[in-house]
Amino acid sequence: MPSMRSLVLVLGIFTASTTVALAQNWPTRPVKMVVPSSPGGGTDTFARLINTSLADALKQPFVLDNRPGAGGNIGAEVVAKAAPDGYTLLISSIQALVVNPYLYKDLPYNAESDFVPVAPGVMSPLVIGVHPSVPAKTLADLVALGKRDPGTLAYGSPGSGSSSYLGVRMLEEASGARFLHVPYKGSGPAYQGLLSGDLKFMMDVLGSFLPHIRSGKVRALAVSVGTDLLPDTPTLAQAGYKDIEVYASFMVVAPVGTPPAIVQRLNREINKAMKSPVIAERLHALALIPVFETPEQFAANLKKARGSWSAFIRRNNIVAQQ
Repeated sequence: MPSMRSLVLVLGIFTASTTVALAQNWPTRPVKMVVPSSPGGGTDTFARLINTSLADALKQPFVLDNRPGAGGNIGAEVVAKAAPDGYTLLISSIQALVVNPYLYKDLPYNAESDFVPVAPGVMSPLVIGVHPSVPAKTLADLVALGKRDPGTLAYGSPGSGSSSYLGVRMLEEASGARFLHVPYKGSGPAYQGLLSGDLKFMMDVLGSFLPHIRSGKVRALAVSVGTDLLPDTPTLAQAGYKDIEVYASFMVVAPVGTPPAIVQRLNREINKAMKSPVIAERLHALALIPVFETPEQFAANLKKARGSWSAFIRRNNIVAQQ
């Protein structure tokens, strides 16, 4: 009669082989990629860049499902409650998975326990850009204005959970300057305010800023991460703020319980897609930097990011704008 230890070993081998077989057969039908933002934003752009490559590699459609609203919370809730079978993915910004848990009191999902990290996707540097009417040629000049007349120089953002807003709050904390926040319903309207001169500056993703910088409608003062797209613009560290680490990122997660073999396969295929010459060139043009990590590395870095963001948000008493 086999021992209990032998039975457990056999059961473990059976379960592992079944999981591998499931991943090998997956997918047998279309995979839904939930994007918790409107079409045209950074998250949506990244999703559209990789979904065709995934469909070609895995021989099934990867269909985008835009669920905008509540700073990404609506789309995240959809995926948190989905079956963990590999047929529903969340393509999310850092906001829903790292920032929102510390801004909202009652989220309809648990960002840490309801999802399994798949791939970190891409990150984008943030740029501080000013309207040409602002008498600031450097970041030091802008900070000086924010100290001389605190709370008067207006900047815009899509809301208190956005990287645009949090980045400026980090600059305020580090420098002692104070600015006037004007929230908008999206980056598009905020840019209209900046280009018209109603806003004096913004901090936003490089890809969105580039056309306005190149046209001379906005003057770039600093970028959060060095890039050859703005070779003459100093980084925040070079401008004296080496402790400000802020950027936008667009990542992929799945419902918790998704078979590990499927998660690993998705990770490999996403990384492979981003390394293809066509997508790599497109990512560079959009100022999106691919991040190649295993699911385990991604999970560890998510945990680290939550720790630093939660400390910053609590220290500055930042709350979501309802």
